[in-house]
Amino acid sequence: MPLRKDPSGLLVLLATFLLLSALGCASSGPNSTKNLDQLLLEQGAQKQEIEELNDQLFATAGGATQFSEALLGPGDLIKVNVFDADKLCTEARVGARGKITLPLLGAIEVQGLTTEEAEEHIENLYAQDYLQDPNVTVFVKEQYGSKISVLGSVEKPGTFDYFGRQRLLDVLAMAGGLKENAGRQVHIRRSSDGDSLKPEKYLVDMHKLIREGNSSLNLVIKGGDVVYVPEAGTVYVDGAVRKPGNYSIQEGMTAQEAIVAAGGFSSIADQKEIKLVRLTDSGQKEIVALDEDDLQKGAAAQIEVQDRDVVFVETDAMKSFFYGLRLNIGSGLLGMGYSPPSR
Repeated sequence: MPLRKDPSGLLVLLATFLLLSALGCASSGPNSTKNLDQLLLEQGAQKQEIEELNDQLFATAGGATQFSEALLGPGDLIKVNVFDADKLCTEARVGARGKITLPLLGAIEVQGLTTEEAEEHIENLYAQDYLQDPNVTVFVKEQYGSKISVLGSVEKPGTFDYFGRQRLLDVLAMAGGLKENAGRQVHIRRSSDGDSLKPEKYLVDMHKLIREGNSSLNLVIKGGDVVYVPEAGTVYVDGAVRKPGNYSIQEGMTAQEAIVAAGGFSSIADQKEIKLVRLTDSGQKEIVALDEDDLQKGAAAQIEVQDRDVVFVETDAMKSFFYGLRLNIGSGLLGMGYSPPSR
């Protein structure tokens, strides 16, 4: 006598199989490598770094440009006096190419020199062929001046008069210092001095300049330069959110706000299992486990995302299974099926 098959038993087996499949296929994020307390300590250190940077900006800023430090440039009117040689005394305006014309010497370049440097340069030229131990003074009667622009994530972006030799930290201080959301790299764009029309570009790592004390990165800024401080970049939100992808980091943006920017949690999100993945300076990935309660009112609410961070929301396997489960009834047959749930 043939055995009768029990449809309910088959359905149980099918349901069990689908459940195990759903559990096995549920998306899984990376394993944690760092705890929340460590991350908060690091973040505090990073904020302290910006504060220390601004302290150094203002401490090292030269303040008002001294007369002897003023740089000569096109349009400036200068008076050149040669002691005991009245016929060599003259007034001259610096031309577009940065040169002035002096008796006996003809056209000489003075652009980018301070008045003291110009005096020494002119004395050396007269001493070569015309005078013994000449004494030259240079006085600026009219200074046309040039401009520099400081843009981006600084407190007071804008265009500033540039009369004297200054370095990067000086001009950043002139712009009020860096904002908290300032990026790590500062861009400097400079018009080419040569025949090439292509501008020169420099990239300065503020971490190396300040934390590592690499003073060679405190570049001399020239008239016409554009200094740009970008914001901190983007954060990638992935996993069980409605709109995974890259999102621009707004000032003070937290991990919770990054999830909101990605449309919030999906219907299958495990809000107790959230990972923050951060790339270190050495290229290693650090992973911190979070949960929604911490993000809203706990310690994790203090965490601000940084450039290239990844916020990963895990999938709840049970939610994924039940949202995807469907019951089929038709033609007297009872069946079950499973479709992966949409976000």
